[in-house]
Amino acid sequence: MRGFRFSDYKPGDTPKGGFDELLKLFSELLNYTSGDAAEALSWLNELDKQYKLTNNDYGIGNFIDDLKDKGYLTEDNQSGEFKITAKTEQTIRKSALDEIFGKLKKSGRGNHNSNQSGIGEEKNADRREYSFGDSLDQIDMTASIQNAQINHGIGDFTLTDRDLEVEEKDFKTLTSTVLMIDISHSMILYGEDRITPAKKVAMALAELIKTKYPKDTLDIVVFGNDAWPISVKDLPYLQVGPYHTNTYAGLELAADLLRRRKTHNKQIFMITDGKPTCLKENGKYYKNSMGLDRKVINKTLNMAAQCKRLKIPITTFMIAKDPYLQQFVRQFTEINGGRAFYSSLNGLGEYIFEDYIKNRRKTVK
Repeated sequence: MRGFRFSDYKPGDTPKGGFDELLKLFSELLNYTSGDAAEALSWLNELDKQYKLTNNDYGIGNFIDDLKDKGYLTEDNQSGEFKITAKTEQTIRKSALDEIFGKLKKSGRGNHNSNQSGIGEEKNADRREYSFGDSLDQIDMTASIQNAQINHGIGDFTLTDRDLEVEEKDFKTLTSTVLMIDISHSMILYGEDRITPAKKVAMALAELIKTKYPKDTLDIVVFGNDAWPISVKDLPYLQVGPYHTNTYAGLELAADLLRRRKTHNKQIFMITDGKPTCLKENGKYYKNSMGLDRKVINKTLNMAAQCKRLKIPITTFMIAKDPYLQQFVRQFTEINGGRAFYSSLNGLGEYIFEDYIKNRRKTVK
């Protein structure tokens, strides 16, 4: 019989500087450089000097050659400019998905079950007695036979409808989601980078929907002084601008996109620091960054109410801690009938993933 030989693990024995290890780091750096390959490589080179990421057999030059040979990087022959490819963009999305969804599976923050259940596609832990109209494949025969033995004894086996035990199931529905990302200047103020985690969450969510829920739809809207849709392909290059926060325009565009979707389940996820400061009226911008301007706030709250009438719940992921901003978000959420999470940047992805998976499950009795 073949056996196994075990030895002590020594971290120093792990080979350093391989292509796969450097690719993970390079992909992470691209998130911070907004897809600027040259800047990411420059940072990687500095990190190599400081932490000795490579070895004598494989250096950063070899890594760059491999990036080009494997289709992750292109170089302009005239200018020498490096650009990432579609393959690299997908690698970044997959890396973000593994990072966020991996944490979610380990942490057990929630089991994603809906509050109610019925005939559906996925079993859950709920049990009940059989009632007329239940599907036969819902009956747990092992538990039902055990019930019959307890209720009637094992001498003369009898099974009645009172003994039958039914397993509940969750019903999954198609869902259309708009993810709104605040790209106003406040998303990088006070020494805190809020836009990079937001981008990573968007890329991970897009990759999750594409691979696991391909019939669902995801639209991405960014909002500053104005609001406009972007594609998943644009996400690695997204940057904060010298903008105010026109939350109204973002919600208006998101609601318009969802009106065109034929699905019954529609929702908006909004990542913001929670302070609307801008409107656009008759081609001109009305701005007030000093606080919660009554004119701006009232119009934003009216849009929240309009989304409620359209049966579009808004889940706000608030990444600022100011009490007066949180008070506004609570009022906004109450008017819309949605939800609000006051999340740190580290937990942002886990909250969004849990809420997305939970919301796409519907109960049918």
